[in-house]
Order: sequence, then C-alpha cells, then structure tokens
Amino acid sequence: MRVLLVEDDQRIASDISQALEASGYVVETVGDGEDAWFRGDTEDYGAVILDLGLPLMDGLAVLKRWRANGRRMPVLVLTARGSWAERVDGIDTGADDYLPKPFRMEELVARLRSIIRRSAGHASSVMAVGEIALDERQMKVTLRGIPIALSLLEYRLVAHLLRSRGRVVSQQELNENVYGHDEEHDSNALEVLIGRVRKKLGTDVIETRRGFGYTIPEIST
Repeated sequence: MRVLLVEDDQRIASDISQALEASGYVVETVGDGEDAWFRGDTEDYGAVILDLGLPLMDGLAVLKRWRANGRRMPVLVLTARGSWAERVDGIDTGADDYLPKPFRMEELVARLRSIIRRSAGHASSVMAVGEIALDERQMKVTLRGIPIALSLLEYRLVAHLLRSRGRVVSQQELNENVYGHDEEHDSNALEVLIGRVRKKLGTDVIETRRGFGYTIPEIST
C-alpha cells in the first residue's frame, strides 16, 4: 500500500519511512505543507501520516483543505503539541487518529494498520479469501493454513489485491502500490511478479482482466 508521510524533521521521517517499508508499505515523503496538500489532493494514497508543525502550511490547514475537497483517505496525525484542545480540533477537522510525539514506532505502525482497516470496513488484521489468508500484523501469508514464503514485493502485491478484493486493479495502481515512484523496474516486472505469486499460491488466485487489470475475486478457487 502507498502511504504519504508528511514530516519536516528528516531524522524522524527517515526512521518512520524505514519502519513502514519494513512493514510492507510503499512510502513517499514530503517535508512541507504546500507539497503535502498538492500530493494528497491530486494523487491516491492508501493512508497519510501527517505532522502538524510544518513549514509553508500548517498540518491542520492541509487536512481541512483535503476534507473540503472530498479527499477521504485515512489520516494519522502526529504532533509535539500537547494541548487536548488541539487534539480535539484535529479529530474534528477530519483526522482518523492522533499520536503525540514522542512515540514508539510499533504503536505508530499499529495505529496506521488500524485506521486503514477501519476505512475499508475491516475489524481484523487478517484478510482471507478462499484458502488464502494474510496477517498484516505478522506480515504472513498462508495457503490452507501453511505459511508461504514471499518476498517483500510479492507480499505487497498480495496485500494490495486482497485489500481490493472483488475489484479490478489497474496495472498503474499496482505499480504505484508495489514499487512506488522511486523504485526502478522493467516494464514487464509486474507481470513477472504476478507469475511468481501464481506459482506459490495457485494459478487461479489472481485473475487477469484483459485491458483492465488484475483481481482476486471475492471467492477464490
């Protein structure tokens, strides 16, 4: 899943980015409010981690603009501000959760998973279709209860298709959520990756819809 990280402290941004990538997310980082507003208003992200104390435009102003323009991606707000009134303002503005600094990285990742699940209407960190189950907390995929070894890219692919189950996902969307903008890859890399996953999980698990994209149906055979 593609996540936008908005944090002007480069050290904190680097630490968060590493933790999220290790948890299977594709992370894009920006350091000021104007860039954050533009990215979030013109591109699709699975979630946003938003610091409030930003240069050029305050984080709450960014969030207000997103919500006013109908942008509904889940947003986890980070801030060093300790006032309960500011926290209430953030929630009322449209934040899905609020995490004060300093924080433990494990809690940040857990809260991010939680707001993503809630936005999709899922209560559990385990997603299952047919005989395939994916545990986001443990980053583990099983087939008929047997753990399947997947690379990070293979895991991202399966996770995004399972989150989008029942919907046809375009090749462009998959590229953005598996590789991101900054990872170089060949034009046929996605097809090769899908081929590897089919060998591990079954040839019928991922369906190709010619001219439209790929899907994991609601009920997999």
